Amino acid sequence: MPQLLIELFSEEIPARMQANAARDLERLAREKLAAEGLLPEALKTFAGARRLTLVAEGLPEAQKDRHEELKGPKVGAPPQALEGFLRKTGLTQDQLTERAGVYFAHVHKAGRPTPAIVAEMVEQIVRTFPWPKSMVSGTSKLRWVRPLRRITCVFGGQVVPFEIDGIPSGNTVEGHRFMGDRQPFEVKDFDTYADGLEKRCVVLDVEARKDRIVDAAKTLAFARNLELVEDQGLLDEVAGLVEWPVPVLGDMDPAFLDLPPEVIRTSMRVHQRYFAVRDPKTGKLAPHFLTVANIQAKDGGEIIAKGNAKVLSARLSDARFFWNEDRKTRLEERLEKLKGVTFHAKLGSMYERVERIVALAGELAPLVGADRDRAVQAARLAKADLVSGLVGEFPELQGVMGGYYAEAEGLDPAVVEAIRSHYRPQGPSDAVPTDKVAATVALADKLDTLTSFFSIGEKPTGSRDPFALRRAALGVIRIVLETRTRLPLKRFVSGEVLDFFADRLAVLLREQGRRHDLVAAVFALGDDDLVRIVAKVEALDAFLKTEDGANLLAGYKRAVNILRAEEKKGPLPAGEPTQMGGAPVEEQALVAAVGALDGVLDELIDSEDFAQAMAELAKLRGPVDAFFDKVLVNSDNPAERDNRLRLLARVRDAMGRVADFSQVTG
Repeated sequence: MPQLLIELFSEEIPARMQANAARDLERLAREKLAAEGLLPEALKTFAGARRLTLVAEGLPEAQKDRHEELKGPKVGAPPQALEGFLRKTGLTQDQLTERAGVYFAHVHKAGRPTPAIVAEMVEQIVRTFPWPKSMVSGTSKLRWVRPLRRITCVFGGQVVPFEIDGIPSGNTVEGHRFMGDRQPFEVKDFDTYADGLEKRCVVLDVEARKDRIVDAAKTLAFARNLELVEDQGLLDEVAGLVEWPVPVLGDMDPAFLDLPPEVIRTSMRVHQRYFAVRDPKTGKLAPHFLTVANIQAKDGGEIIAKGNAKVLSARLSDARFFWNEDRKTRLEERLEKLKGVTFHAKLGSMYERVERIVALAGELAPLVGADRDRAVQAARLAKADLVSGLVGEFPELQGVMGGYYAEAEGLDPAVVEAIRSHYRPQGPSDAVPTDKVAATVALADKLDTLTSFFSIGEKPTGSRDPFALRRAALGVIRIVLETRTRLPLKRFVSGEVLDFFADRLAVLLREQGRRHDLVAAVFALGDDDLVRIVAKVEALDAFLKTEDGANLLAGYKRAVNILRAEEKKGPLPAGEPTQMGGAPVEEQALVAAVGALDGVLDELIDSEDFAQAMAELAKLRGPVDAFFDKVLVNSDNPAERDNRLRLLARVRDAMGRVADFSQVTG
């Protein structure tokens, strides 16, 4: 079957937009092809500095004829409704069929050639592409991320003809802007396209560009007895800036190594997109850097390296100035300036936020097991570096620089560490602060963020989370679980925030391969101790994987269904089930089994021996199975019926002490 190749060639596409653009192009193409009944055997997209590319394999030369039945208005509906339906279908009234008082139209659509469908598809995609930011250029009304210069569209080796705002489709492609043969070349399929670009110094696949960067950078570093400091985020960005990546090793003034390494790396990364290198023997930064050029320089990159070194020296000179100036002012003396820094229009200044964090840290310290005075001091100073020169230049270093300034002042090491790490964890791969003072301040910071924004209605919605509240909640959960802090959440957050924590915990456990429905089953009992909740979830998970657990859950659901049906008729009979004379042995056995759990189950739950509590529940499995197998709940004898309903209620309530099993799926 023919192959479809599309390239949308433009001026430079921002690196941060490329990955999403490739995904959007694939999604839109799949949707539009599927809507026409065209399902490619394979579809892949590529994104780079100047081009978006799509290749689809296995498309038919034409779509199949289609027969559709369209439902119309009711018979007797206003004439306007019928007229509109006839216009839509292109039929006359005598061509409609009537069924159950409704008009139906049977429409035959002849299949169209695939190139005609592709031409429409490409125009729709181009005109509606969801760029975060777009622009128009010249007299064109077409919006694109940067001016769109060329559209290549080839199906089965032939050009698919169309035009979009004066840009005709064609079969020509151009390579690197500066290197190789810069004349456009013709393509007939993906192989000639990819090979032609490679010969003209363009690496099409972003993963291939990343591999070239890493391999060449490591080789250059190794040759100088150095080691590349890997940075995935920077690698992703740089791979989107170049078409023909050529790493170049440059030298920097060793005198700058007296700056904090985070300052050096951030200056390299943010301002220049340089990679840092280190001495593998000491692990410390070396006075060199790696930049990635977009050309293969004749001198091996010597001029590029020297030019970049000059720019880096200027940047680091600025950083040194801020570093020296910042240390002249104590953190305590900076607090007053926080009154002029707005945290949020509805939540006051950063100074007011600090006061809230200090109060929270004081309450949290004994729960975490931290020294209260140190926790309060660290909480008070944690945000002071926000008004420092270096953090103003590099916002990414907030907290980190505060730690350096606190250390320079000779503050307690626990306070220094708490200031340095109170923003952590900042992502799933970031370590949590485990020092007790640091954990306390980090918890206070995140809890204040959550309660503050929820209080003004700024909650995450769908994919929107502008204040990173999901990350804050996950941070609290990870700190609490990894430090084994027994934190009573209800004391610090409202019910709405508590529900948010339940949702985030479910997400975390799901990502770890555990059942998220069990979180709801445990949270439903009103527990707010995350450590205890997770321990109970793990015990419950293990229990339900056993035959006893699975069968008992089925019995529980059967009992609950019976009780719910009876509750719709009126209140359930009050009291405890009894050993009625003449009752079936299965009924008497279940009464005894449930009674045997009295006290034992509560004691095990109170001591948090959840595994043994589940083992005790497992003893109900046999009696419950036998009861449902041999005993009729809805007996004609009212006394028997009431006793059996009371017995099922006891089974439900006994299991409900461990979890709300009605929330368990499966």
